[in-house]
Amino acid sequence: MCGIAGLVQSHPSSSDQLQSIAASMGAAIAHRGPDAAGVWQDPQLGFAVAHQRLAILDLTPAGHQPMHSASGRYVIAFNGEIYNHQQLRRSLESTGQAPNWHGHSDTETLLAAIEAWGLAATLRQATGMWALALLDRQQRQLHLARDRFGEKPLYWGLSGSGNERALLFGSELAALRTYPGFNNPIDRGALAQFLRFCYVPAPTSIYSGIAKPVTARKDDAAAVD
Repeated sequence: MCGIAGLVQSHPSSSDQLQSIAASMGAAIAHRGPDAAGVWQDPQLGFAVAHQRLAILDLTPAGHQPMHSASGRYVIAFNGEIYNHQQLRRSLESTGQAPNWHGHSDTETLLAAIEAWGLAATLRQATGMWALALLDRQQRQLHLARDRFGEKPLYWGLSGSGNERALLFGSELAALRTYPGFNNPIDRGALAQFLRFCYVPAPTSIYSGIAKPVTARKDDAAAVD
């Protein structure tokens, strides 16, 4: 179990501000990943992402996140495990599309596959459980995705007021609540569902304007662009 959290702001912020906000969001879910913590930010895009690491497949610093792809185009924060990542590595190597590997983590494999095949095609081939945030720096796009069965949690939504709104995402609502401008009220309909079913069904959450992806179809990647 790891934890991811981050934001995209519509208003300008300094590197220090973004770093501080993302670090606070990550610290709120530090229990998900006690082995290491990382933050990466791009003030030009108003983007920052935090990762709390529980080291499983690669215990070395080569598995540290957020992680960059070999070309630098993609930045990822990943929570989960790709069970067939060795098979994916062999496929990349057999076609000459593998980078010079720095470690043995499935996250590095995933990034290399995304560079070679694209996000949707990679997730269709991946077997496992995951929630991820992937920034395409070239296309200036953020992709959020989780596994088909929704085993790994992922919340996302808009918060803030006026011109100072932000898209927030994270493994737990606690990370989103840390955002300084968080002002999403309790969703009374979701509260009624919780009292009736003892859980809040997707796509809603207990907070108005904050959602979680619905369970995907068999061949879907459960992505939110």
